Amino acid sequence: MAEIIDGKTIAEDVIARVKQQAASLAGSGVTPGLAVVIVGEDPASQVYVASKSRRAKECGFHSVQHSLPAETSEEALVALIDELNADPAIHGILVQLPLPDHVDAGRIIQAIAPEKDVDGFHFINVGKLGTGEVATAFVPCTPAGAMLMLERVRGKDLSGLSAVVVGRSNIVGKPMANLLLAANATVTIAHSRTKDLPGLARTADILVAAVGRPEMIRGDWVKPGATVIDVGINRIAAPEKGEGKTRLVGDVAFAEASRNAGAITPVPGGVGPMTIAMLMANTLTSAFRAAGREPPAF
Repeated sequence: MAEIIDGKTIAEDVIARVKQQAASLAGSGVTPGLAVVIVGEDPASQVYVASKSRRAKECGFHSVQHSLPAETSEEALVALIDELNADPAIHGILVQLPLPDHVDAGRIIQAIAPEKDVDGFHFINVGKLGTGEVATAFVPCTPAGAMLMLERVRGKDLSGLSAVVVGRSNIVGKPMANLLLAANATVTIAHSRTKDLPGLARTADILVAAVGRPEMIRGDWVKPGATVIDVGINRIAAPEKGEGKTRLVGDVAFAEASRNAGAITPVPGGVGPMTIAMLMANTLTSAFRAAGREPPAF
């Protein structure tokens, strides 16, 4: 059976380091500050924002939450971001997506100062990552966390290894591919138009699933000994638990894939916990840079 890569344990390691480093920074008069902005009443977004704010407080951060009504105008949202950009007590700004239909999410993301863009979505940070300037970029939190998990199994240098990323989103697939390239892997990005996806997946020493389709990657798609990183979080019906009950599954058929894989992330408990941990790490990094100090490595 495959080694299970425990995201909860690795995330707690990251959080412990963030707390330690935040305390050392506070000793020199700087407290990392994170501002989270949410527009509307989307229940899933409310849960995510609450957990992010709670984690920030646990880490000793200055944590601010702006909860705005769904009818908030685009101009009002830009004005708030301008205020946060100018606030020296705020080092990270996160606007929870999705935004209401009348707001241009692209404009809002690009309004965030690149040095406070702890989600890593600003074109400046995207461009830095794409050109190999990983050390000075803010990397999107989910692929950053996935990469940390991968390093625990494969090390930092992936020279000679073949990686296949299934999914080409700007949030996960593309930045993940760039991180793998920066670590010297040979990378292929696959997607819904890819010919013979199962055959391509079987060539991968590292297989990253980020496609958003429950258990799409079957066990016989996995090369023996491969490391499988499952980024998917899908809720499916679970009649065995009772009427109307659901359960979470990834993009990989976990039980099948575990028979072939050398190491695999579970869902839940894999990449998920790493996302918020890396958000805290990015905010800490921003605070160190603002204080003119070398940020800690993770």
